[in-house]
Amino acid sequence: MSYDPLHDPKSDVHALVPPLRQAVDRARKVLDEKGQENIHDRDAMIRAAYGLHYVLRDLLAALDAERGERA
Repeated sequence: MSYDPLHDPKSDVHALVPPLRQAVDRARKVLDEKGQENIHDRDAMIRAAYGLHYVLRDLLAALDAERGERA
């Protein structure tokens, strides 16, 4: 079985950091969408994890940028 991490900090670079308001709105929207998924559906849970991972990374990058920290 091969292993590919969801995130590799060496190769996954944040090319565009969204404005904080946009990142918060998107996080709320995706959280609402993924909250409706069937927890017994393996593929839906994989898609949910993937989608939530990316909006969380965008949200943290936007927060860091807002505070003048790393982007």
